[in-house]
Amino acid sequence: MTSPRLLAIFALLLMPVLAAASEDDTPTQLRGFPETSLTITHGGGRDSFRVWIADTSARQQQGLMFVRRMAPDRGMLFPQRAPRPMSMWMKNTYLSLDMVFIGADGVITGIAARTKPQTLDIIESPGPITAVLELNAGETERRGIRVGDKVAIVP
Repeated sequence: MTSPRLLAIFALLLMPVLAAASEDDTPTQLRGFPETSLTITHGGGRDSFRVWIADTSARQQQGLMFVRRMAPDRGMLFPQRAPRPMSMWMKNTYLSLDMVFIGADGVITGIAARTKPQTLDIIESPGPITAVLELNAGETERRGIRVGDKVAIVP
């Protein structure tokens, strides 16, 4: 038979494990990033994503570097102050990604699908854009997201 004292000690030892398990799915290297939600409306319906926002130069340089896994409904948004052509790379990025290029009107202008991890290959936007959304590789195809679909931040 187990004593009440032994159960109490076991419960105290288990508390940090349970607390860690209940934390959100934010990797350690992204813990300071602001977050928001967005939706993409497309021919097949509407999909929602929770995204980290790379809102400073330092955060944009870091991006998803060193992140080893990301939930299917997660992503990272790289917003710009004004429309401009953008170039991205996959340096120190372990995940293959779909890069979704978003115009000033919120419409998807291009998608670079299944980018190659850990390369310095330059991935160019198809013209001036106001944001890049990075999702797990294959998410755009799996969800039916295409050029011309609409992206909106959820207030």
